[in-house]
Amino acid sequence: MKKISDHISYKEATHSNYAKQYNIDNKPKADHIKNMEILAEKVFEPLREWVKAPIKVNSFFRSEILNKGIGGSATSSHLNGQAIDITSMGGKTNLEMFHYIKDNLDFDQLIWEFGAEPIWLHVSYKNKKDNRKQVLVIKRKGKYVTYTDCNNC
Repeated sequence: MKKISDHISYKEATHSNYAKQYNIDNKPKADHIKNMEILAEKVFEPLREWVKAPIKVNSFFRSEILNKGIGGSATSSHLNGQAIDITSMGGKTNLEMFHYIKDNLDFDQLIWEFGAEPIWLHVSYKNKKDNRKQVLVIKRKGKYVTYTDCNNC
């Protein structure tokens, strides 16, 4: 079985219930896979080593059709294999993982996704030169979503 990294299979990195339901092709190209491998090396695997337990990959690569279908941003880093959405599976909480990434790892964007504690985390990685180290929190108010700077969270 193909692997993106020691703890992420190709199948896990490209899985989508939505894509399966609507028969959408969600196959990354070679450059997308390379981006996914870099993100896994720089962010996911160091985090996984610190957590010392499995971390659920909610979403990694998304084809344009899949991304549009689920209402993703037209400029989403998922389209290039440069973003991953993850959830704790018990080793550490999402909040603990959020702070570990923010304080210890290089990244482009780290987003606290909803809730008093993050329901899941979005992390992107471009490259050392272009990473912005942008930390945001998303909150929902009715049908509206707001992004707030969260470097001091």
